[in-house]
Amino acid sequence: QVQLVESGGGLVQTGGSLRLSCAASGSIFSLNTMGWYRQAPGKERELVASITSGGSTNYSDSVKGRFTVSRDNAKKMVSLQMNSLKTEDTAVYYCNARIRPIAAPRYEGNYWGQGTQVAVSS
Repeated sequence: QVQLVESGGGLVQTGGSLRLSCAASGSIFSLNTMGWYRQAPGKERELVASITSGGSTNYSDSVKGRFTVSRDNAKKMVSLQMNSLKTEDTAVYYCNARIRPIAAPRYEGNYWGQGTQVAVSS
């Protein structure tokens, strides 16, 4: 069974920083693109940033220059460093990963963490 477990998040003032981390565990054959999504109240879930197993990154325009996504393949972890936070960054942040499990290595599944709340106050 594959799991994504997030840590980090919390309450911070405008201009502050937070770091989110996510660890994948379980019977993993390969860990491919990992990333972070967020969902604010009343809005759809949106991509924040992603990183491939080779280290190529992709960011939403709203976070470019402020957020940095990174990963540690050996530890099966992905992190999101969030700087210069704004009130509009307030949302539940979800870790996401494309994973081929050992039980079905030809199948790439889309896995989600449980979500962690980020709240930015003015």
